[in-house]
Amino acid sequence: MDKTDAIAALAALAQPTRLEIFQLLVGMGPEGIPAGELASRLEVPQNTLSAHLSVLSRAGLVAGERRSRFIIYRADIARLQEMMLFLLKDCCGGKADICAPLVANLTSCKSPAHD
Repeated sequence: MDKTDAIAALAALAQPTRLEIFQLLVGMGPEGIPAGELASRLEVPQNTLSAHLSVLSRAGLVAGERRSRFIIYRADIARLQEMMLFLLKDCCGGKADICAPLVANLTSCKSPAHD
């Protein structure tokens, strides 16, 4: 991932509804979810959802697959990984102990503890 791709992905997520869509799709895993159900769960009109999904798709964060008359959307986990690695690359200036807590939270697959 280069800077242009990272900026596009981050910009796509820098809107509350798109961030919520992406988080829900990540949580759905590889099974994905039909667009209509996604709209219902988020209480977003279909046309608005479509616009948000287009932005996320152009950024490479989601993909849709037609199944019969439905479009199943999934988060692109590989793209998320690329973005995270891009952000973390050289984050600690060669001092692994600086990033250790962040890496530990990422590898635990659960929300970080809140104080």
